Amino acid sequence: MKNTLLVLLVCMGLKVFAVETKKLNITIENNVEGAPITIGIPFPKGELYSVGNIRLLNSKGKEIACQTTEVTSWEPADESIKWIWVFFFSEIASDYTLEYGEGVEPMRSKERIVSTNNMRPRGGIKVNTGPLSFSINKLGNGFLDEVYLDSDQNGKFEDDELVASAPENKRGTFLDILDDSGIDASKAIINEVFREKGSGPMHMIFRVEGTYMYGREDNNLSPFTIRLHAYAGKTYVKVLHTLTYTGVPDKHKIQEGEHANIATQNKKILSEDTADDPGWTQPNDQIAACGLQLKYHLGDEAEVSLPVYSGNWDSKSQEEEIKRIDFDGNKKISLLQKGPERNNGASLRSLYMGKSKDGKNGDVPKGEESLFKAFVAKGEQVVSQTQRAKGWINVADGVKGISVGIKNFLKEYPKGIEVDPGSKMLLGNIWPLENGPMSFARDNTEMDGQMLDNFAQGITKTTEFLYYFHDNQSNNAINQKMEYVLNSPIAHASPEWYSNSKVYGNMAPFSSKYPQFENALQYKYDWWSFNQNNEPWYGMFDYGDGKTYFYNKKWFQWTNNEPTIDFMLWTNFMRTGDAKYFHMAQAMSRHTMDVDNIHWPKKRDYLGQINDAIDFWDYREEPESTPYLGIGRRHANEHWYALLSAHVWIQGWIASYYISGDHRALEVAKMTGDTYLKRIWGEHDLRGRRLYLSVLNLVELYDATKLEKYKKELDERVGLMLQLQEEQGGNLLLDRYGYSQTYVAQGLYKYYQITGKKEIKKALLNHAYWIRDVPPLNHEMESYLATIYPLLIGYEFSGHKAFFEEAIIRAELLEVGRLPKDGGEYDTVDSYNEALLKVSNLPKSAGRFTNWEINQGLRVFGWTHAYNIPYLIYWLNDRDSKK
Repeated sequence: MKNTLLVLLVCMGLKVFAVETKKLNITIENNVEGAPITIGIPFPKGELYSVGNIRLLNSKGKEIACQTTEVTSWEPADESIKWIWVFFFSEIASDYTLEYGEGVEPMRSKERIVSTNNMRPRGGIKVNTGPLSFSINKLGNGFLDEVYLDSDQNGKFEDDELVASAPENKRGTFLDILDDSGIDASKAIINEVFREKGSGPMHMIFRVEGTYMYGREDNNLSPFTIRLHAYAGKTYVKVLHTLTYTGVPDKHKIQEGEHANIATQNKKILSEDTADDPGWTQPNDQIAACGLQLKYHLGDEAEVSLPVYSGNWDSKSQEEEIKRIDFDGNKKISLLQKGPERNNGASLRSLYMGKSKDGKNGDVPKGEESLFKAFVAKGEQVVSQTQRAKGWINVADGVKGISVGIKNFLKEYPKGIEVDPGSKMLLGNIWPLENGPMSFARDNTEMDGQMLDNFAQGITKTTEFLYYFHDNQSNNAINQKMEYVLNSPIAHASPEWYSNSKVYGNMAPFSSKYPQFENALQYKYDWWSFNQNNEPWYGMFDYGDGKTYFYNKKWFQWTNNEPTIDFMLWTNFMRTGDAKYFHMAQAMSRHTMDVDNIHWPKKRDYLGQINDAIDFWDYREEPESTPYLGIGRRHANEHWYALLSAHVWIQGWIASYYISGDHRALEVAKMTGDTYLKRIWGEHDLRGRRLYLSVLNLVELYDATKLEKYKKELDERVGLMLQLQEEQGGNLLLDRYGYSQTYVAQGLYKYYQITGKKEIKKALLNHAYWIRDVPPLNHEMESYLATIYPLLIGYEFSGHKAFFEEAIIRAELLEVGRLPKDGGEYDTVDSYNEALLKVSNLPKSAGRFTNWEINQGLRVFGWTHAYNIPYLIYWLNDRDSKK
């Protein structure tokens, strides 16, 4: 009896002191068995304190190996974790459960990556995933120098298991430039290799930094970056290659000085009256070719296989056909995806004012699908032609093989892959030589963004590859691996989990409870998606972005992310769990961080990796960076026509970093943040929307990095904003910038979340009183509707229903009726446009083009809808729960 009582007491004690295990569900959309999955997951404040207390269960409740990384915390307000990355390999089922809690201890992966990173002058990296070994050498050829496949599975890599190596002459990766002197072929030099955050036993990420060197002195050195992802137990690697265009884009006569609207001084200001200079439209340095290449070590009797699609390029369901092509002597076998020629035509301003010269537009008229062509060729002979290729090629000899695939093969055209049996070279083309050169010269000499210039120098572009080294796998098996990148599965938690985490404030998940408001959001996103895919807004330097204005049944002006459009799409992904929005958001983030930003000239960071002290003094004498480093490009008729002193948004890049694990996003965000520290525009940099936007950007950057230099700058700018509020009657904004409510409300609210400073709460509350009683109308509906979210913050902080009631009154203009059919069911832009206008409730402009209408792009939509409705629905739900 005593023993029984003791057992009961022990059991009761265990129950009392047992630590609760908590769970959250994870779903993979478009799941492919075996896919490497990285999912970013937020946690509420105080919920999780260690990634060591997390494990992952499959659909049957069995634990599977995973790798976890703490990305950022709620500090300084709280020491708990805010975002984590979870990496694992998917199984057949799409549903998983994440368990966490103090008593949780995860299993360890049996398979582990072993790597060395020796960055001495003659060093390099060596990586062993188990069945695969590869190396990148500082004195090598710029890409994978040697790749071994453990075909006999004896745990060793013998000489006869070499499956690929780098070509000679430092041409593993290349960016060749064409000018009047002909093609200048580059040579690649590896400078450094770093392990990125998130690297571990199952998944390791290497950042390879290098330089393209040229033979002619008039061609500038060009930096490149390769991020290489290796996976334990796998024989494939994911490669993200980032090029930087450092050429002189055209032949216009260079003036000394700066444009007035981005001037860092007032002594030498450029004249905008240079339209008669023919050099603006004459190309100088063009991209001739760019890509990655490997020498394959296979038998002479090899075969090439590749998939192509039948039917139109825009068919919703694509029938796939595998083409098999035998070698014929030394004839090259190539795949080339082409698309329409670039033609940006007239601007909206010209058309609106009746000054359009040609009326042409850069969009492709519906019915001209044949402008997309995919060629499969053997030597000079075209053996197959369709409109669209899937984007991978396999070369195999019956024993071993190598496959290479390129993401967005159609959408980021031109792309190509080539097998050369003569040199045994496998070439993945970022920009194929056969497509002809890429010119950055202007199409016309029309003013854009109040200036006439060309800012193409410093553009970057990131392309994603998958390389699969295998023991003569079937085409079905290869296709499955290629899906990991070409049609990547997307993992997500439930929309309620993202919303309840509060990492982006009081945001409601998607529901059908308030259709009039959800229609206003979802119809607009669907309209954007429809046009992106049907116009189409494709191309290597265009995809991800979209046009801003729809006027006279034509689209005009690239948006270039204003106002943080990629974050709108990331928000909608979190609210809905729809992978469609993940892909749209990722494409927009990658486009805007690459194309819509100035990346060069950029002085390297000093690392002190060389023992000789003279290394630092040599570094000191290197040319300084451009003052415009990290500055965004203004929405314009072409991406590189105009800059502005407040036209860069990093909020979506940071979301991309959190949600998808995109390291480049944080890299570019830090570059922009470092430019804020320099204050190149003096007091101009600290006034107006430049101040408001800088606070939004810096609070996101500080939250992601916890670097004191950003906190110091942020604190000073927030202090200035509050000081100016006292001089503006309680209004946090100058009347001129009423539409900037979004920047102020989002930025200061997050600042309050992570610092808890009472003066921020008071400032936001005083601002809510001001805009309630003195609503801004300086940009009509852009400013008026942008006040909905700040009013809701006032309601949250005070509990006064007047704020909530006023927000609802203003939001009534946003209500949208129901379309008779889904957006994807419309056949033409015109019919879709007419249907949207019939269900909209938005007023017309009093005296100008109505740019906030439902049929326009996403630019103004950010101020009027995207950063208001999700928060309004949250408080509507809160009201209903209290009835």
